[in-house]
Amino acid sequence: MILLNGGNVVLIGPMGTGKSTVGKALAEKLGWTFVDTDAVIEEKAGTTIGAIFAEQGEPAFRKMESETIASVLQGETRIVSTGGGAVLAEQNRKAMKTSGFVIALRATEETIIMRVGNDENRPLLQGNAAERVRRILEERKHAYDFADFTIDTTDKPVEVIVDLIVSRLPRGEA
Repeated sequence: MILLNGGNVVLIGPMGTGKSTVGKALAEKLGWTFVDTDAVIEEKAGTTIGAIFAEQGEPAFRKMESETIASVLQGETRIVSTGGGAVLAEQNRKAMKTSGFVIALRATEETIIMRVGNDENRPLLQGNAAERVRRILEERKHAYDFADFTIDTTDKPVEVIVDLIVSRLPRGEA
C-alpha cells in the first residue's frame, strides 16, 4: 500500500506540461480520485477561468484558487492538478507540501508553445502566445523548485510518466 504524508499527490508546473492528462492517468492507475483545481473553480464560479480573469481580474482568480487548493487538499488519496500559477502564493506551496507528495512537471519551451499556443481559453496567453510562454517560464523558473520530484514530460508518453511517478512515491506499510 502506498502511504503519503496527507495521502495526496499534487501535480504542479507550467501550463502545457501535462498536469491534467498525467493526473487523470495516474488517478486511474492508483484507483484514486482526480481533482483539477481549475475545473473546480470553474464549476463553483459557474463560468470559465478566462471570464473570471476578464470580469474580476487575476487577484480575484488567485483568491479562488487558494481557497480551492486548501479545500481539495483536506481529502486523501487524491491526485490534485493545480493551475500553473498556483505556486506563486506561499500559502498554496505550504498547503501542497503538508498535504502530500508534490511532483513538478516541466517541458521544453517549444513543447509548451506547441501544446498551448493556440488555446484561446488560457487568459495569460492572450496576444503573442509564444512570447507570453517565454516570459511566464522565465518569471517562474524557480517557482516549482519546492517539489519533491521533477519530471520532464517532453517527448515522454503518459504511461511512462505515470510509471515514473508511481516508482517514486513514498511507500510504507498499513
